[in-house]
Amino acid sequence: MNRDILNGEDFKLGLFSPNCSGGLAVTTIPERWSASWEDNLALAQAAETAGIDFLLPIARFIGYKGETNFHGSVLDPIVWAAGLLASTKRINVFSTVHTAFNNPMVVAKQIATLDQIGGGGRAGLNVVAGWNLPEYEALGAPMPEAHDDRYGFAAEWLDVIERAWAAEGKFQYDGKFYQLKDSETEPKPRGGRVPILNAGSSTQGRDFAAHFSDFAFTIIPDAETGAGIVRTMKEQARASYQREVGVLTLGHVVCRETRAEAEDYLAYYADEHADWGAVDYLMGLQGMHAQSFTPEMLQTMRSRFASGHGSLPVVGTPEEVAEQIRAVSDAGFDGMTLAFVDYTREVTQFGREVMPILERMGVRLPRE
Repeated sequence: MNRDILNGEDFKLGLFSPNCSGGLAVTTIPERWSASWEDNLALAQAAETAGIDFLLPIARFIGYKGETNFHGSVLDPIVWAAGLLASTKRINVFSTVHTAFNNPMVVAKQIATLDQIGGGGRAGLNVVAGWNLPEYEALGAPMPEAHDDRYGFAAEWLDVIERAWAAEGKFQYDGKFYQLKDSETEPKPRGGRVPILNAGSSTQGRDFAAHFSDFAFTIIPDAETGAGIVRTMKEQARASYQREVGVLTLGHVVCRETRAEAEDYLAYYADEHADWGAVDYLMGLQGMHAQSFTPEMLQTMRSRFASGHGSLPVVGTPEEVAEQIRAVSDAGFDGMTLAFVDYTREVTQFGREVMPILERMGVRLPRE
């Protein structure tokens, strides 16, 4: 997914959170996603065959409690990306990196190495400014009290990486948070840099993405509301920073032969067998320490958290699923990530049954 994707004509599709136990489904069903390396490798190869454009992991260091300790088992995103880039030929793979827990000069070299492993143009960086206080405490890292301070730190962190990729030879850096003397790093990414993604739904998060990122990744309650969010974010990037930014959102898919079958399966894993302890703990953290959701959204989205971590439900037959994705595309988004309960099997089905419909609709370009 090189930066020219912003000029692409089709709607981009990725997979989100396959490196985490459970994926986005906060469920106790025995067949929930394991997030093992073997499963991720099979998924990446199935996704490439299905025509999926990119893979996006989550970086997590402690679980969300409940019966399953949701996201308690997580493959490291940089090591995960290295293995997948070496095992695939076309698909783009992002690495998700927390600014507070990783030195930017180390990350600059790691991402440049990933770029070489993927043959150039397939690695990407997803920047996380941080929000989860218990995670900071578990890692022994101080968390800035002010939400804005986390983004100020992230801006300087990313600036160091950009400087490292651009500098010829040694460079100096004298910032508020980083003071570097005679720093240097080789190799550089083959294209000079890699695509930068940032997930932010708060005012500060969206401003950070508009200023620094190639792609902004944001949660929406529905496609209609999303249209206004896209318009605002793109206008903000142009007016405030004279730049273009792509906007992505996230959803979770339950696709079956009939609508009734899809709704029954959704009820099975996300109602009858939801890990409500983990759901409520996660929602409590979001309410206390993040600004991705308004208090009103948090109160009405408990079932959506169980089914897909608060992301947009995409439920129905292949035709209905395609139509719901088209609605997101028509809202002005440049793409979206998808999550499934059983990623590998359902992505294979998605590629076989939904992708051709999206191509007929003109949402996706025909595959070569």
